[in-house]
Amino acid sequence: MALSRVCWARSAVWGSAVTPGHFVTRRLQLGRSGLAWGAPRSSKLHLSPKADVKNLMSYVVTKTKAINGKYHRFLGRHFPRFYILYTILMKGLQMLWADAKKARRIKTNMWKHNIKFHQLPYREMEHLRQFRQDVTKCLFLGIISIPPFANYLVFLLMYLFPRQLLIRHFWTPKQQTDFLDIYHAFRKQSHPEIISYLEKVIPLISDAGLRWRLTDLCTKIQRGTHPAIHDILALRECFSNHPLGMNQLQALHVKALSRAMLLTSYLPPPLLRHRLKTHTTVIHQLDKALAKLGIGQLTAQEVKSACYLRGLNSTHIGEDRCRTWLGEWLQISCSLKEAELSLLLHNVVLLSTNYLGTRR
Repeated sequence: MALSRVCWARSAVWGSAVTPGHFVTRRLQLGRSGLAWGAPRSSKLHLSPKADVKNLMSYVVTKTKAINGKYHRFLGRHFPRFYILYTILMKGLQMLWADAKKARRIKTNMWKHNIKFHQLPYREMEHLRQFRQDVTKCLFLGIISIPPFANYLVFLLMYLFPRQLLIRHFWTPKQQTDFLDIYHAFRKQSHPEIISYLEKVIPLISDAGLRWRLTDLCTKIQRGTHPAIHDILALRECFSNHPLGMNQLQALHVKALSRAMLLTSYLPPPLLRHRLKTHTTVIHQLDKALAKLGIGQLTAQEVKSACYLRGLNSTHIGEDRCRTWLGEWLQISCSLKEAELSLLLHNVVLLSTNYLGTRR
């Protein structure tokens, strides 16, 4: 009995030792299997450094857009006038930056393929011409912003004189129309003066037929008649040498033509003559590229911009009339040689003064 009790006690002790041991072993197995199952789960959650950076950047961009949207709505509700100016400024900077990138791409392509300016397609030529003009106008703002604290004065001047200091990207739609009207009024003031200079040089023309043709042309323009293309082309010889050749024009005549082309007239006559030559040569090259492209390929805005550059106030004229007038201009321009560009320069006055639909 005593021996059986001892054996029973030992078996109980060993049984208690075995049972927990089996339980612990099962727990360890479950724990190991849990670790084995958890490893792929943790690998899915863990991202590579590149993915971490990408997700972080996406989060920052999303939050920035949300904050920017709230800021815009706040300005629109509480400061509507300032919000309009702020929107125009930001859009203008974006358009100017886009123009700069496009101009750089065109210049890089020209350098790589050894292409000259007059060999470019029309739209690329026009983009470079307009971008150079915009940069020249912005250069003045950059110069007056150099002194310390002068940028505050610059912002005030930009607000007070947007037409004189800002480029078209920073104008409101109403300002664009109003400012183009103002600029055209400036150049239209020089038209009667240029016609009077043409009348003064008529006695200096040796050919009697050319004298009569020029007199008749000036009379038609003064009476409000729009001249025909053949009336202008008949005077090609008259404008290729003395007294109306580009190098034979008088100083006052050159200044009046500079105002008609919206160029400054306060420079010495040799510089004015050089600027007029350069400007007229660029327009002539643009005309050749445009004739190759075709007027029908231009958008309505491109047609109006092309007409305005060549002397017509296209802001208040329909698209069809602008295309008709531009076709007349191209017919004259593409018929002229380099020595006859003085006639193309005067064509800014001859062809645009009495065109139908223009504002008097």
